[in-house]
Amino acid sequence: MVGTKVLDDVVQLQKQRNSAGITSVCSAHDLVIEASILHAVADGSTVLIEATSNQVDQYGGYTGMKPADFRDRVLAIAERCGLPAERVLLGGDHLGTNRWKNSPAEEAMAKAEVLIESYVAAGFEKIHLDCSYPCAGDPTPLTDEIVAERAARLLAVAERTAREAGLEGRQRYVIGTEVPVPGGAHETIDTLEPTSADACRHTLQAHKDAFEKVGLSDVWPRITAVVVQPGVEFDHENVFLYDPSRTKELREVLDDEPNLVFECHSTDYQTADLLAQLVTDHWAVLKVGPWLTFALREALFALASIEAELLGADADLSRLPEVVEEVMVAKPEQWQSYYEGDAEEQRIKRRYSFSDRLRYYWPDEQVHAAEEKLFANLAGREIPLPLLSQFLPAQFTRVQLGEVPNDARAIAMDRVRDVLRLYSAACRSAGR
Repeated sequence: MVGTKVLDDVVQLQKQRNSAGITSVCSAHDLVIEASILHAVADGSTVLIEATSNQVDQYGGYTGMKPADFRDRVLAIAERCGLPAERVLLGGDHLGTNRWKNSPAEEAMAKAEVLIESYVAAGFEKIHLDCSYPCAGDPTPLTDEIVAERAARLLAVAERTAREAGLEGRQRYVIGTEVPVPGGAHETIDTLEPTSADACRHTLQAHKDAFEKVGLSDVWPRITAVVVQPGVEFDHENVFLYDPSRTKELREVLDDEPNLVFECHSTDYQTADLLAQLVTDHWAVLKVGPWLTFALREALFALASIEAELLGADADLSRLPEVVEEVMVAKPEQWQSYYEGDAEEQRIKRRYSFSDRLRYYWPDEQVHAAEEKLFANLAGREIPLPLLSQFLPAQFTRVQLGEVPNDARAIAMDRVRDVLRLYSAACRSAGR
């Protein structure tokens, strides 16, 4: 239970008015996971890695992995990197009806129960109960009472599964009704209002009442976080930066809750100072996902440019950027409903959008083969420092200082760690 102890410690430090937080890595890409684990090895911390219901479910999600598969994959990477399993905390994000929101509520809830069961049985300890999405025939938006009633139903399944699996008491739960859409905003955002203090209080009371109705009031001390909107989000080309002046009343809501902190989704692309301010203002769980794969894409595309410079146009190149584009055009399901505009605007968004719909294509066989070919073409070859300076200047400096090996994979993961370094600094003592 070392993992959940980290969450408990963060909560208690927050309640003592100490600025502490924890980074939640939301990604299923092996290089992002490995970079996160190496980061934890380097700074002696516990790593929190979360799978979303889009990525991983009882049917395999878009990654083809069920919860037990994801667990095994993460733990295998941790073992290879020298991080003890007890310093890996696994979480399940947006566990609820989202995947089946086009079905009637009862049908969606039945599948959500199996989803929760599969995550808890696989040893995931941070569980986000998310029933905030209207199903077919539901009123829109859902009331707090409906969301809480469904969350209580899933909580009962989680607790029963934990008892049967010998994992009782290890779970820490996340609730909330004002939850950002998994995977990022669908369209350009014009305005974004923080959650009001009254709305947060109503959410908490609705969940307390619902848990009491199903005989689970005793679980409340293990409700670790509530998701509220601090006015932080991003769309395809813009970032809404945190403004603490807009959350003064909201920040006081949890003063009487000894075991609760705020969880912040969509913190990607915030500045270092604003990430730290969020932690100071009790958003103790900072979730990051697209920014990590965005940084990885920057590194891989830069390495593809280096590959072309080193090997020449006549060589058997990976053509990674071109392959990604070809696959995305041939299989538009993961971006077409998100990216508006003419053909050229869509092309730019496919490659460079902050929402990074490209990340859904890394598991594709053609894309993965091109990625591996890139690394194979650069394997055993020291990249000339002037080329690193041109395409990856931060990594150039670290390679020059001997902090990062002159190796393509290590360089790509260090670019991901550039983002993680910002979060570690913001969270300060968290994860220690």
